[in-house]
Parts: sequence; C-alpha cells; structure tokens
Amino acid sequence: MTRTITPRLRTLVLLFLAVTGALLAGAGPASAHAALTGSDPAQGVVVPKAPDQVSLTFSENVSLNDNSIRVLDPKGKRVDLAKPNNLTGTTYGVQLKSGLGTGTYTVAWQVVSADSHPVAGAYTFSVGAPSTTVASVGDQDAGGGVVGWLYGFGRYMSYAGYIVLVGGAAFVLACWQRGSGVQALQRLVVGGWLTLTAATLWLLLLRGSYATSGSVGDIFDLNLLGQVLQTKTGAALVSRLLLLAAAALFIAVLFGAYDKREEGAEKRDLTFGLAIGGTVVAAGLAASWAMAEHASTGLQPGIAMPVDVIHLLAVATWLGGLTALLVALYRAPADTPVGAVAVGRFSRVAFGSVVALVATGIYQSWRQLGSWSAFTDTAYGQLLLVKIALVALLVGIASISRRWTRQLADTAVTETEESAGAVTDAEEEAAEETEEEKETVKASAATKEASVKSGVSGMSGASDTSRASGASGAHGSGKGTSVDDDSADPERAAQLARQQAAKDSARQKRVRDADPNRFGLRRSVLAEAGVAVALLAVTTVLTQTEPGRTEQDAKATAAAASSSSSSSSASNSSSGALTLDMSFDTGGKDGKGVVRVDLDPAAVGTNEMHVYVQRPNGRAFDIPEVKVAFTLAAKKIGPLPVAPDHVTTGHWAANGVQIPMAGDWQIAVTVRTSDIDQVTVSKNAQIG
Repeated sequence: MTRTITPRLRTLVLLFLAVTGALLAGAGPASAHAALTGSDPAQGVVVPKAPDQVSLTFSENVSLNDNSIRVLDPKGKRVDLAKPNNLTGTTYGVQLKSGLGTGTYTVAWQVVSADSHPVAGAYTFSVGAPSTTVASVGDQDAGGGVVGWLYGFGRYMSYAGYIVLVGGAAFVLACWQRGSGVQALQRLVVGGWLTLTAATLWLLLLRGSYATSGSVGDIFDLNLLGQVLQTKTGAALVSRLLLLAAAALFIAVLFGAYDKREEGAEKRDLTFGLAIGGTVVAAGLAASWAMAEHASTGLQPGIAMPVDVIHLLAVATWLGGLTALLVALYRAPADTPVGAVAVGRFSRVAFGSVVALVATGIYQSWRQLGSWSAFTDTAYGQLLLVKIALVALLVGIASISRRWTRQLADTAVTETEESAGAVTDAEEEAAEETEEEKETVKASAATKEASVKSGVSGMSGASDTSRASGASGAHGSGKGTSVDDDSADPERAAQLARQQAAKDSARQKRVRDADPNRFGLRRSVLAEAGVAVALLAVTTVLTQTEPGRTEQDAKATAAAASSSSSSSSASNSSSGALTLDMSFDTGGKDGKGVVRVDLDPAAVGTNEMHVYVQRPNGRAFDIPEVKVAFTLAAKKIGPLPVAPDHVTTGHWAANGVQIPMAGDWQIAVTVRTSDIDQVTVSKNAQIG
C-alpha cells in the first residue's frame, strides 16, 4: 500500500514546493501598505531658500527609526539633524542643517506601516536652481532581497502550521474522535504545532533586518531584536509563542488522556472542555495576525479584526480538516478506517466553514478594494481574483467529494444490512447443526450397546481399538514434539506471528481499497489538497501586497500633485487653500512644537486664516501668544501684522486677512511659550 500512495504524496509535495517558490519568488519586495500622500518641500519643486525641515505625510501612521528619513545634498552627504519625529497626525519631519546651498537635494525614506510592512521611497527638490547630484539611495526595495524572501517563506509556513494544527485538532474532536489514537493524525497535528512554533521564532529573528536594512548580516543583531520586541509586530509574535505553550498542553490532553477515556459521560464532558479550550487558543492565535496586519489599520479596524479572526478560523477548519481527512484516508490503520459517518460530519463542517469564509471574504474585499475597478487596476485586486478562482475550483472539487461521501454512506448502510442478514443465517445453521449432533449422539449410544452384547466382536473391537490407539499415540507423540520445538523457539514464533499479521493487514487493505467509492473519495480529496496548497500561497502573497484602496488613493494623490505646477513649498488643495507647517523651539522648558498656518483661499484679497499649535507628539499645545506677519520683499511690502483670536486649545483664527498683491510672500509666525521664551519661524509661499 505504501508503494501505491508514495508517488501521489510525492507529487503533492512537489506541487507544494513549486507553487510556493514561484509565488514567493515572483512576489518581489513587499509592496507598500502606507502610501506617501504629501511632502514639504514637494517632489520636484524649486524653492527660493533652503527649508528648515522636510516633512512627509503618509496615508496611515508609521513607525520611525533614526534613519527613517534621510536628506542628502548634491554631493551625497547627509544634511538632516537628529531623529525624525511625528509633527502632526500622519505627518513626520526631520530638521535640516542651516546654511544649505543651492542645488538638488534627495529625500530618502524608509518606514514601517501600521500593518507591519516596511515601505520606502525617494524624491528630489531643489534650492535656488536644479543641479546634478551624486546622491544614491539604492533601489529602496524595503522588504525585498534574500531577507524578504526568507521572511515571506516564514509567513507561509506559519500559516500552514496554524491551519494544520487547528484544522487537524478540529477534525479529531468534531468528526472522528477515534482518530485521537491514530499515530498518523497525531504526527500531523504535532507537526503543525512544531511548524508554527519554528516559523514564529524564525519571523521574530528576521523581523529587525526585514524592517530596516534588509541585510543578512543583521539577522542576528541583538539590538535590532530588542527594538522588534517593543513594536506591535514583536508583541504579536511573542503572544503567539505564549499561546503555543497552551496549545502544547491541549495536544497532550487530546492524544493522551482523551484517547484513553472510554465512551460515556466522562468522555463527553472532556470533549466539551477540549472544544471550548481549543477554540479559545485557536482564536487567540488568529488574533496574533489580526492585531498586527491589514485588519488592524485602515477602515473600521474594530470590525475588521474580529472578522479577520473568524476568517482565519474558517480557513483552518476547512483546509486543515481536509488535510487531516487526506491523512486518515491514506494512513489510518486497516483495523481503524475512517468511516462514512466521520466523512459526512466533515462534509457538513466544511460547508459551514465555506459559508463563513465567503461572508468574511466579501467584507474584507470591500474594505481593501473600495471599488470594482480596483479588481483589475491594482495588484491586490488581481491577486484577489486569482484567490477567488482557486476557492471556486476548490468548492467544485469539494462537491465531487460530497457525492463520493454520500455513495460511501449508502454503501455502508447496505453492508450493515447484509451483515445483519448474514448473522441471522448463521444462527439458523448453528441450530440445525445442534439437532444433527443430538441425532449423532443417539446413534453412537445404540452402537455401543450393540457392541457390549456381542462379546467376541467386542473383544476383537477392543483389541483393534487398542492397536489403533497405540499407533495414533505414536504419531501424536511425534507431532507434539514438533509443537514443543516451535514453542521452544520464541523468535520463530514471533516471526510467524508478524507474517500472519502482515498477511491479515494486507488482506484488509485490499478489501478496503477495492471499494470504488472510497477510492474515488481519496482521489478527490487529494485534488482538493493540491488546490489548497496553491490557495494558501496566493493568500500569503496577498497579505504582503498593498490594498487596492490604498494604491488607488496614492495614484490619485500622485496624479493631483503632478497636475499642479506650483513653485511654492506649500501643499495646495483643489480649493487653493495654503497649508504651512513650521517647527519651533523657544529654548525654554516645554518650548518645542509645531505651528501650522492655513490660509484660504490663498489669493489676492480677503482670506481666512487658522493657526494650530501642537506639541511634538501631535497633541494640542496651548501657549500664551501667537502673532503672524506677511512680507513681500520683492515689492518692499510689509511686514503686515495679523493678531489671530484664540478659539480653543491650540487653535487661533483670523477673518478678513488682506493680501494686496500676488507674489512670493514670507509668512512669519511668532510663538511665545512663557513670559520670556519666544521665537519667530517663517516660510515662503506663493500667494495669488
């Protein structure tokens, strides 16, 4: 039997490796999940004077390190100061050295998005006039290279381990409780636990290099590992390891004490307890993905994370149970075959899992795409179409398996009825044999009585009987010696017992495999498993791909930026409003912050102005005084002072701000944080 199924299993393994390699190799660098939606200075602009800082605005919150934002001068030397910080909301900035000369400057950035994936990019701006630059920022392939491939493979193996662990245990508890004593299923579930544990440790080790340099040499950097443990992703991986310890206890009980329990109330209670505990552990493991990836950020995270947990549980119950069924059909002992009842139970469980999978998948698709066009216009949408096609194919093959399951169940019922009929016939035959034996005993007694009456004949018969008995005893003695010789050789007896057991097992397997319904079910389940391998690989790549909604928003932002030809360092909206962000430091205690000036419509005539002051952490900063002045140096106009009114904490406003002429205006803001600590910061912007 082993020689018969080995080629099929080998084919499945080769399919597993081929699909995994092709998808992970073709995935390339991990796509950006946080998109750059704005910058100051903007990409490609020429500003009249060097800015005090460079700020970047992303589509979601990101994590920074000391090298997350680098600014390089035309000679390739860094001109940024200190560590980047959060200015406000999703805007992050870095201070620049003073006295920067003219030329083209390069801004390179690499951050970690809120869903744990690294994202990088670069752009240029010029001071005074464009120039040649020797600055090189590489390919900015965050999450790519050898480390990216290894990290992607670790993600795949972690998903595979989780599915086998959860689905295999669910199959035993919900569908085939006798399977708890089958070694093949025990090895499968334990293998899933070992795979998930090893993959989690692998990801934890690779995470630091994957999110920063991408260098193989940094994999064993303990400093990076310490930084990873302080991140959301690190916390998720550590919590997964703790839950795996609880899962180990669950496995020990499932294949230990549970298997030894006799059927009855005690085993039913233990089944209920294991089901509750296993569900809690499985949901916790699923949450370790949901809390650190796509579901944790973006639209409706409070709904998306529970939905993601249900989605993962449904996938594991279906595909993991399918794997366990495949192992049971091929590897279960001949005296403990998986029956039609267990297969039928799994069919119902799988159907419920598919329903949950489809329902949660529809919500996730809407959340990540946002429009029908994203199915074809984005990489995420195209991969999602492939996943949908594979799920449809898998459901189609599953329907064939359900047909084989029904036929197998019908055959089992028929065999049970025939067996019952055979038992009845055997009882009748036994009764008939009993009557015949009674008649034989009566005849023997009559013969014996006749023999006693015949003396001579009796003497002769006794003599003949004695001689025959002696001959028979001689032969019996020889035969008994042979038996004693066999029993005196225990190795020979054990060998004969093993041979007989092997013959019996082979005969039982031939009988089992001769069942066309069981054979058809095994082939269809094997086909399901092959498609499931490809489906899991596509899903792994999908989790590393930028959601279609984010990609389309980034494209729209880039298109809007490229269509506006402003030489101002400000970012202008479609209404013409002007927004300027300026960092300040009055030098006193608690004197650092960011001031933002909004001018609407930023045109000649009457304008409305709002001033917001925030601390470096983004919280509103209530200070004693804010003053604004406008100066047009080219026409010797100004400064034109404006004293905005205090509206609320960190917010000042002024209506009727008059701009008499279009030009490159200097907007200066004086910020006072105490009686003696104040500073004036300024920026130039094109108004009118």
